Amino acid sequence: MILPIRAYGDPVLRAKAQEIHENTPELQKLIDDMIETMRGADGAGLAAPQVGHSIRLFVADLTPSWKSLAPQDRPKIPRQPMVLINPEIVQRSEATAEFNEGCLSIPGLVVPVRRPIRVSVRYLDRNFNVQTIEGYSTIASVLQHEIDHLDGVLNIDHLSALSRARLRGQLRKIERGEVETPYPMQIGETPIKSGSAR
Repeated sequence: MILPIRAYGDPVLRAKAQEIHENTPELQKLIDDMIETMRGADGAGLAAPQVGHSIRLFVADLTPSWKSLAPQDRPKIPRQPMVLINPEIVQRSEATAEFNEGCLSIPGLVVPVRRPIRVSVRYLDRNFNVQTIEGYSTIASVLQHEIDHLDGVLNIDHLSALSRARLRGQLRKIERGEVETPYPMQIGETPIKSGSAR
């Protein structure tokens, strides 16, 4: 089932998500729904808070990012899409790079974000087995972007105060539901009509 994605301005996007301690049928259903929602929105990743669940879970499809790297730079990645429960960055490079990042919760905005160019992330897969993934370049960007969501941090928070001020008008439009998206969105319990501004 495709779930509505919470838009900028929804309080759930600013809350620190809670750890997951139990594998349940409800959790597995949410994972399946999140994967379907991510694919339907053509996203590289989707965090649970973005669909209204303040828990430490995200799904991702790193295939496009992996293919964009030169063959010698392609890290080993698990079968895609992947599920990351309680992810934790255990190592990050001192070297950084600037990545152009969009966000399904902030439609229409792509912003430059400076992040470590390489990270190592430890997580539980959907079967609650401990796994580690090494992310480089755009893969590192996706992993860090989604983990930020679990801490109530958005990509625009990495911008300077001046850059954020320049986006204020566009962000207010999103908060008011004046957005056009090919996927359903909502703020709190208020739906935003899919496909057209209200």
